[in-house]
Amino acid sequence: MMKNEKFFKSWKSHEGEIEASSNGFDVINCKVCGFKHIIPIPTIEELEDTYRHDYYNQEKPLYLERYQEDLDWWNMVYTRRYEILENFLPVNRRSLLDIGSGPGYFLLNGQKRGWVVKGMEPSVRAMEYARTLGLDIDCNFYSERTAAELGSFDAVNISLVLEHIPDPYHFMKLIRGQLRGDGVVTVVVPNDFNPLQLVLRDDLGYSPWWVAPPHHINYFNFESLAHLLDKSGFEILHQESTFPIDIFLLMGDNYIADDEVGRACHIRRMNFEKAILMSSNKDFLTKMYNLFSSENLGREVVMYARIKK
Repeated sequence: MMKNEKFFKSWKSHEGEIEASSNGFDVINCKVCGFKHIIPIPTIEELEDTYRHDYYNQEKPLYLERYQEDLDWWNMVYTRRYEILENFLPVNRRSLLDIGSGPGYFLLNGQKRGWVVKGMEPSVRAMEYARTLGLDIDCNFYSERTAAELGSFDAVNISLVLEHIPDPYHFMKLIRGQLRGDGVVTVVVPNDFNPLQLVLRDDLGYSPWWVAPPHHINYFNFESLAHLLDKSGFEILHQESTFPIDIFLLMGDNYIADDEVGRACHIRRMNFEKAILMSSNKDFLTKMYNLFSSENLGREVVMYARIKK
């Protein structure tokens, strides 16, 4: 109780019911922000060193190796995302900024499609790798200062970034200013506290493994991300989910603490999607994931939005 009392004295602008606790942080369903986030909220200064030097080495030591192994599947995922973006932009509007561009394969996919692309990536390791692919990457954090130096773009991609940002509303306002005219932003975030996770936590005794402070500050779902985008001056053009990977846990494949089981589940997920995308009815995958999104199902929230007119 003492910790909560101290919080409400020092964080008067944030309040809400506690949804989970981990690593000395509480996750609250914030009445002010409209989405769940941890308290206390780390500062940018506290996060910078971790993301610049430690994230890929300590948090994701096998990420680049696995990424390369799965590249055929990733390119199918990325091709779908570009195809959806291209549906919302004229054919002469093909410039894109990728914030949190990682090893650069999303940008490389777009460049091969004729897009003019630029990345921003705080991890030195990921940035150095992306530059070996011949990509234009700034090794920096996205901020008011760096945004002003970038120029404007027809599209901005923000994939698995907003959950790490201390102030997502301010971040999205900066993105709004980065876009030309009726430009489009693609946002991907984890779909946390989703119905499958809640069954696993509330009925099957699983701890909320998806709660990972301080790296994951914010916890969104379809409703709360839509609220944030609306508040930031965007209208949603399309939404869909990604594969509901938590379903494997319900089927008895406990991948949480077993990397081999997790890898096997991921391969089955990739095989499922590749089979559909290589079929004569590949558009079914988009329709299915759009339907899943209406019930808040799927491991990630994917939204495409345009600046409100």
